[in-house]
Amino acid sequence: MKATVFLGGGHITSALIAGLRLAGYKRPIVVYDRNSAKLRTLRRAFRIAAARDLKSAIEQAEVLIFGVRPASVAELLAQIRDANASLHARIAVSLAAGIPIARLKAAGTPLLWARAMPSPVCRIGHGLTALTYDRAVSPRDRKRVRGLFDQVGAVLEISESRFDAFCAAYSPSHGYHALATLATAAQAAGLDRGTALVACSHALAEAIAYWRESGETLDELLREAATPGGTAAATLRTLKKYRYEQAVAAGLQAALRQARQNARGKGRS
Repeated sequence: MKATVFLGGGHITSALIAGLRLAGYKRPIVVYDRNSAKLRTLRRAFRIAAARDLKSAIEQAEVLIFGVRPASVAELLAQIRDANASLHARIAVSLAAGIPIARLKAAGTPLLWARAMPSPVCRIGHGLTALTYDRAVSPRDRKRVRGLFDQVGAVLEISESRFDAFCAAYSPSHGYHALATLATAAQAAGLDRGTALVACSHALAEAIAYWRESGETLDELLREAATPGGTAAATLRTLKKYRYEQAVAAGLQAALRQARQNARGKGRS
C-alpha cells in the first residue's frame, strides 16, 4: 500500500498527523526531514515511518504533502528533480503560504498540484482546511485530497484567487491574540490571571458558539448585547474610538503582503 508522505516534519505536519491518528487513519504515513530529532519525536508519538532519504520518501508516496516553510519550497523542488526518484504520486499538496500553483508547476516536476492551509487545531480534529487545485487535477484526485483533510476537520474548497485572503482571515492566531489581549486588559482592571483567562475565553468561545447555532446575524447579536447606556456599549464605543477595526484590517493586509512576497520568492527563511 502506498503511503501518505510528508516532506518536512515541523509543527503543521505534527498537527496533521495527530489529527489523522485521532481519526483512525489507516494508510501508512511516512515523513522525510533532515532533522533526525524531529523524526524521532514523530515516530514515538504517532507510529510514523521515517524515510532514510528524499528519494525513498518520494518512491513510497501516493500523496506528497509539502510541509516546509515558503522560503524552502524552491530548494526542496530542486532536490526532488535531482533525486532521480520514480514519482508514483500523481498529486502533491503544498502547505506553504503564499506560493501559487503556477510557481509550483514552474519547477518542472511531473506532479499535479493542490494547495492546502490547515489550521493547527486539526490536531484535535476540529480544524478547518482551505483547499484549491490546479485545473489539471482530476475529480478523482480532488476527492482523494479532500478525503485526507476531511479526517481532521471541516474542509472548504475555494478558488486560488481568494486563497491567500481566506488564509489570512481564518488563522487561529486571531483568536489567541484576542484572548491574550482581552485577558491582559481584564487583569489590569483587577482580575487575577486565572480568572481573567476563564472569563475572557468564555466570552469569546461561547459568543461564537451561540452565533453559529442561533441563526441570528452578528448585527442582531451586537444590538442585543450592546444596549445603550450599558457597559458593553461603552466598551465597543471606545474600541471604535481607538481604531480597533482599522488595526485588524491593517493586520490582514500585512498578511497578504507577506503572501505576495512569498510568491515572488522573497519570504523569510
